[in-house]
Amino acid sequence: MSAAQEWKSGWKLVFASFVGFLFYSAMFASMSIFIGPISAEFGWSRTVVSAGLSLSSIITAVLSPFFGVLIDRYGTRKLALPGLVVACFAISAFGLATASSALWLAMWAVYAIVSLSVKATIWTAAVAGVFEKARGLALAITLAGATAAHAIMPVTANFLVDAFGWRLSFAWIGFGLGSIAWILSYFFLYDVHDRNAAKSPGEDGGKGNRPDLPGLSLSEAWRNFALWRIGISILVIMALTIGLVVHQIEILVGVGVTRNNAAWLASLAGAVGIAGKIITGILLDRFRGNWVGGITMTSAALAFAILLGGAQTTPLLILAMLVNGYTAGAKLHIASYLTVQYSGMKNFGTIYGVMTSMVALGSGLGPVVAGAIYDLSGNYDTFLLAGTIGLVLSGALLFTLPRYPDWSAADKARPATA
Repeated sequence: MSAAQEWKSGWKLVFASFVGFLFYSAMFASMSIFIGPISAEFGWSRTVVSAGLSLSSIITAVLSPFFGVLIDRYGTRKLALPGLVVACFAISAFGLATASSALWLAMWAVYAIVSLSVKATIWTAAVAGVFEKARGLALAITLAGATAAHAIMPVTANFLVDAFGWRLSFAWIGFGLGSIAWILSYFFLYDVHDRNAAKSPGEDGGKGNRPDLPGLSLSEAWRNFALWRIGISILVIMALTIGLVVHQIEILVGVGVTRNNAAWLASLAGAVGIAGKIITGILLDRFRGNWVGGITMTSAALAFAILLGGAQTTPLLILAMLVNGYTAGAKLHIASYLTVQYSGMKNFGTIYGVMTSMVALGSGLGPVVAGAIYDLSGNYDTFLLAGTIGLVLSGALLFTLPRYPDWSAADKARPATA
């Protein structure tokens, strides 16, 4: 099947996955707006507020591989549709928070479990199984949902908080955006499992209609050095970049930007991230993924270096946010693309579940570490310095990856029992 044929039959799936991932990403993209009002109302430190995201990410990190097994077995549709409904309620429930930090953390724990069914693995697995020739661009558009969230949610959340208060804002995000994601998924979220079931109805007795796909076995994946390097790199990248995203409003305010202008700069970064993701997708379909990923992630260090220097001029601030937005839009896409290229689709849900555990662990550590650094020192300088160095090293891990295998040839040579 040509790339054009893949798009003709799969563009609706990509669109539904894009919106679904936007919905999942809305909470992380909005929290930089909520940190100030919630801290002010309850008298909490930024570490306490950020700890909710960190707890959620850690729980997600632990459970993601097990959820990946379910994706490989049953497909994405049977998990995403009920998951979206429950996620709407879980997000809206944050508006019921009290001065109890224990309740705050409990809400995040519940959200973490619920959000497993709407996280990146769902949308990535759905698209990666249907697309091959145009996989880079298809994944780029799908994962641009996160970038779109970072483009629209800071300004949207800021507007909602000003108009309705932070409590009702959670309900608007949960039910408003969640209902759109559910409707699109109901009509268009049909992955390779569903297509296989349509071709061969009832052949497996309703046990999931799992297709026979090329790729590594779980034991082979565990021993694969390239996958380990991708995982370590994405762990560090996510810790640093998500830490910056969650605290970017406060970092910008700290260098003299007004809160309203900081929200617009954050949205500018998100908007550029959409372009960055699409451009990266096109590049991945044409050049070696490790080169694209290594260069892109190394360049992210520039944003940290500029902010560390105080960003005394408006052009420098804009440049920092443009660079951060471009690279932030590409990081999860690069990790997804490299994972499927090195692992194949045979056990992609499970393998990528492990990768998203790394993503979640990094996403959880970054905000709380950045918050703790601020609480201890009164500034973000140490965090920004660590980001500058860490992103250079993580980019180098990706750049030096070996060539990925040709799964079309490997599958033909693989024994039938493999």
